[in-house]
Amino acid sequence: MKTAIEERLKSDNKKHRFSDIRELIGNRSAPTPLVRLNSVIPYENFELYLKLEWFNPFGSIKDRTAFYLLKGMAEKGLLEDKELVEPTSGNTGIALAALAGLMGKKLTVTVPDEIPEEKQLLLRMLGAEVWATPDDLCPIDHPKDGAIALAHSFVDSEQTGNKYAMPNQYENPDNVRAHYETTGPEIWEQTDGKVDYFFAGLGTCGTISGTGKYLKEQNSAVGVYAMEPQKGHRIPGLKNMEESKLPGIYAEDVVDDIIRVDDEPAYEMTKRLFREEGLMVGPSTGAIVHAASTLAKRGKEGLAVAISPDGGQKYTSYFADILGDEGLPEG
Repeated sequence: MKTAIEERLKSDNKKHRFSDIRELIGNRSAPTPLVRLNSVIPYENFELYLKLEWFNPFGSIKDRTAFYLLKGMAEKGLLEDKELVEPTSGNTGIALAALAGLMGKKLTVTVPDEIPEEKQLLLRMLGAEVWATPDDLCPIDHPKDGAIALAHSFVDSEQTGNKYAMPNQYENPDNVRAHYETTGPEIWEQTDGKVDYFFAGLGTCGTISGTGKYLKEQNSAVGVYAMEPQKGHRIPGLKNMEESKLPGIYAEDVVDDIIRVDDEPAYEMTKRLFREEGLMVGPSTGAIVHAASTLAKRGKEGLAVAISPDGGQKYTSYFADILGDEGLPEG
């Protein structure tokens, strides 16, 4: 007679059955979906597919990054007897908090004080200690990097000694490796190698550097386009590089062009994706899709893939500000 242990079900990709939530991250047998946009990109010779990264278990493309960062640190022995600290605009922190909990590790995150309340609540629900950070903590030449400066102070402080280890998503090559080994291959396989253009936003720059590198190695003609918000923007998760220090992992040679997007067209496209495509996306997706539509208007033809970094459920308070009185009854 079999024991209870012997009768346990094993992981099975074909049956979409997994023994650990981490098995869902970067699993090429169960990739995040590609969905074609049929309304907001009305160009006969330009197809745009969104890669819906909010299908990752913790809700964003940063699940891949966080998994690889911690995996790399564990392999190098950098996690022993350490607590974790990391600057984040929310998504990397959420994934790190979930993964750290699975490892029995404590995480402190430093976040810009304007990030949506929903993200801060999720971080706390996952057990992270959250330090909301004003931008003026940072040197004047990088006025939007306050959270990064504070996180470094935890690691460098004589008072905390050797207590903290920082994954450092902005400088750690494992961020790039995550997308070179998972996001890029998934897109290549899902498009049968027919992808002509790839779009992603500038934040840590891991997605565009790793995915772009992989795609160009398969076909050097693939166009890689970065979406950068304008200075003073209010699009969570993205960075304007005149306001922020350029991440050390950014692969400039991979990017063919940078398309800059203002807040208003990004917000408008986000609303259109909700209403015309049934896609409840975050505002960075609206900005990235607007950048892709800009390229289509220039007469480019072919098959494009754009990253949809996360879903809209974490931005409901943010969307309330964007909508204002729209849709409310008069009087």
